[in-house]
Amino acid sequence: MRAEALYERGMRMGPVLTWLGLFLATACGGERRFPLREPLWRDTDLQAVSVPCTARPSDEDPQHIACAPEPYESPLAWDGADNMVFRPVTRVFALEAPDQAVNVNAFDEVPDSAWFENRIGKRHPSRAELLRGACTPEQMLSEPPAPGGWTIDRGKTNGASLGFRVRTPQGGKFMFKNDAPGQPERATAASVIGAAIYHAVGYFTSCEQIVYFDKRALHLNPGLTVTDNSGVTRAFDGAALDHVLSEANRRAEQYRMQASGWLPGYLIGPFRYERTRSDDPNDAIAHDDRRELRGGRVLAAWLNHFDAREQNTMDSWIASNPGAGHDSSPGYVRHYYIDTSDSFGSEWSWDGVSRRLGRSYILDWGDIAYDFVTLGTQTRSWERLSRRPGFELFGYYGADEFDPDGWKNEYPNPAFSRATEHDNAWMARIMSRLEPDEIPALVALGQFSQPAHAAYLANVREARLQKSLQRYFPELSPLADPQLSARGELCFTDLARRRGVWPETRFEYSADVTTETETRALPVQRGAAGRVCVQLAHRSFAPEPEPGAAARYLTVTLPNLAARQPLRAHLYDLGARWGFALVGLERVD
Repeated sequence: MRAEALYERGMRMGPVLTWLGLFLATACGGERRFPLREPLWRDTDLQAVSVPCTARPSDEDPQHIACAPEPYESPLAWDGADNMVFRPVTRVFALEAPDQAVNVNAFDEVPDSAWFENRIGKRHPSRAELLRGACTPEQMLSEPPAPGGWTIDRGKTNGASLGFRVRTPQGGKFMFKNDAPGQPERATAASVIGAAIYHAVGYFTSCEQIVYFDKRALHLNPGLTVTDNSGVTRAFDGAALDHVLSEANRRAEQYRMQASGWLPGYLIGPFRYERTRSDDPNDAIAHDDRRELRGGRVLAAWLNHFDAREQNTMDSWIASNPGAGHDSSPGYVRHYYIDTSDSFGSEWSWDGVSRRLGRSYILDWGDIAYDFVTLGTQTRSWERLSRRPGFELFGYYGADEFDPDGWKNEYPNPAFSRATEHDNAWMARIMSRLEPDEIPALVALGQFSQPAHAAYLANVREARLQKSLQRYFPELSPLADPQLSARGELCFTDLARRRGVWPETRFEYSADVTTETETRALPVQRGAAGRVCVQLAHRSFAPEPEPGAAARYLTVTLPNLAARQPLRAHLYDLGARWGFALVGLERVD
C-alpha cells in the first residue's frame, strides 16, 4: 500500500527532504533509519526559475537583452592542464574521505532531474525506442531528400572532423560530420551507437544518425565563412564543400556522414565535472558529488569513451515560454552529453599514446613514478596490445586486457575520481538491463559496410559488459526493482542472475525480518528471470501505535551469496487494512 493512503487516516506527511546519504551504513534491529515518506523521484532542479536580465548584444541585435545564464567557454588546453597538472598539485596534501554521492533517494537510486532521467533502469523501452535514442520521429532522416532539399547554412567551426550544418525541409538542424581519417566508419558509428546507449541509460544526448546521400541533395547558401581551431576564418564555398565531401567515406555514389541533431534551447556552454554553476539557481549540488556524473565512469570504461571531459558536454537553457525568446526567463538548465566519437578504439596519430588510451592518463604521475622506481623494467599492459587483423579500424579496443577498475580517461575527471563502490555498482545495475540481443541491435545503428565489423564490435562490447558486471556485482547487492503486493509479498529482481553473470548454482538465498522485539527467518521463493520473493506477515498490536511509530518498523535482510553483502529493505507494518509501506533500500557495505 502506498504511503499516501495514510492521508485517509489524517496523517500529514511532510515534503520529501531526506537523502539516503544522510543515513548510516549499518542497521540495528528495530532502529528506524527511514521516515514514513515516499522516496524522492523528481528533483526540484526541473522547476522553472528566473535569472537576472543583462545586456547581451549580438550582430543581429546590438540592443539585445538576455534573461538566461551567461554562456561559458571551455578552453581545451586549460581544462587539460588544470586536471593533469594544477588540480593534482593543489590536492597533494588534501585528506579527502570517499564521501557518498548526495543526490540519491531512499531506494538507492538517482531521481529524475535536469541531469538524468530514469529510462532503462525503470521501464525497459521498446526496441524502436531503444534504437531511436534521443531522436524524435520527426527528426529521423530515413528518406533521402529531393535535390537541394538539405540547405547548408553554416560550416563546422571546431573539432577534428570536417563537416557543415544542414537545415531540413521539416525545420530540423543537423551538423553533418565526417569519419576520422584512417579509421573508416568507426567515428560516425561510435557517435550514433554511443549516443543511443547514453540516452538509454538515462543521460540527455543529441539525436545522432548515420546518413547516406547524393551531393545533389545539398544546397549551399552563398557567403558562408568558417573559423577553424586556430582562429583563422575562411570562406565556406563550393570548393570548401568539395573538400569536405572528398574526405567522406562513400558507398557507391552515396556519401556517408554522421548527422548530429541541434540541441534545443539557448546553449550556454559545457558543464564542469566539479563545483556548481553560480548563475543557475537550481544548481545546488557540487557536480563531483552527483552519482550520475561519478557513475558515468563505468559506462565510459565499457565503451572506452576516454574523451569524457567537459568539452564534450553542453548546458542548454530551456525557456518556459520560448516564444518570448530562447534566452528568456523563467526556465531551467538541462545538461547534455555530446560527442562519443572517441570510443570503440579511437586512436591518436602517435601509436604510443593510442596504446595507453583507456589505460593511462596522457600525463599520468602515478605511471611516471612507477616507471621511475622500476627503472622502466616492467612491461606495462598496453605494451602487450596488438590490433586484430581485419579489424584495425577498432584500434586497440578489445576485451582481453580490459580492467574496469583500472580504466582511465584521457586525463583525470573530477567526478570520476570521486566515484565510490556505490556509484559504480549503480551504473553496473543499469547497464545490466541491456539484453544480450540488444547489444548487436545497437551496433547495427553504426551501419558498418562489413557485417564482420559489426559482429566483432558486438562481441567485444558483450565481453566488456560481462567483465564490468563481474567486477561490481560481487560487492554490493545486485537486487533491484522492489515490488510490494497488497498481500505482503515483497519481491526483487536479482540482476546478476537475470543477466547470467554467474552460473545459476552460485546463487543461494535466505532472508530474515527484524522488528523492535525479534529477528526471525523468512521463507524465500526463487522465480525465473532473477525473481526473488519473501512473504511478510502482519503483527498484532495492542494498543495500536501511530503509523510512523518505531513498533511498526521492520527490516528485511536478503543476501544472495553471490555478493558479499546483502540487501536490506526497510518497511512499516501499517496493519491488514493499509498493508506494508516500503520506505527505503540499503545496500550494506
